[in-house]
Amino acid sequence: MLFCKDTRKEEAKAMVPFSGPCRQALFVRREKRFLVLTLMDGKETWIHSNNTGSMLGLTRPSSTILASYSDNPKRKLCWTQEAIFCEAAGCFVGVNTSLPNRMLVQAFLAGALDFAEGYETLRTETTRKKSRFDALLEGEGLPRLWVECKNVTMVEDDVAMFPDAKSERGKKHLEELMDVVACGERAAMFYLVQRTDACCFGPAECIDEDYARLFWQAEAMGVEIHPYVARVTPKGVHLAQRLPLAYCTK
Repeated sequence: MLFCKDTRKEEAKAMVPFSGPCRQALFVRREKRFLVLTLMDGKETWIHSNNTGSMLGLTRPSSTILASYSDNPKRKLCWTQEAIFCEAAGCFVGVNTSLPNRMLVQAFLAGALDFAEGYETLRTETTRKKSRFDALLEGEGLPRLWVECKNVTMVEDDVAMFPDAKSERGKKHLEELMDVVACGERAAMFYLVQRTDACCFGPAECIDEDYARLFWQAEAMGVEIHPYVARVTPKGVHLAQRLPLAYCTK
């Protein structure tokens, strides 16, 4: 899908509303990765989760969940897990892994991304060679900018970290972005940290040493690293400040 900046329209906001009304529920357990059993209005209710990570430290019994509703008759489950309240952080943590892609679009249209200044169009799900990228940004007189989006839920000692489980797919994306840079175009990782208790960002070497090694290799080669904080509310997710890199994690 192609998105174009249009200054004639009402100013866009760097905020993604949830796809439907949200309701709170209590976490009971997670099964088969994509299924979460909750207590909603006192009744056991299964909801869908699209998060393939471990959600380390978040899936604790009786934790409060935000779930959005869909009336799509083709869906097996009408509720989707959007966030979990983390007592230690004192905030909701967004766990919907499709949200960073939507936030990238909204933030681009709102002019909230400093690394995208001057770019006029954003095209999602764009193919390069044999790989598909989350976004391609283009602007007159500017090099093409290829972007991959990741959702971040893990924070340790004030450092937001990715991934929270070993990620072969994540390593493949870093390698593909390095190839983009080697061919003379721009490449970037957009990490959306959906919690507000982080002071900086870095790769989770304690989880995936190979990913951490490739992360710093890519950064040294010229792949741009853009971590942003997002504030999660029952109505949606708001883009907040950019985070510095935690070079001490090398």
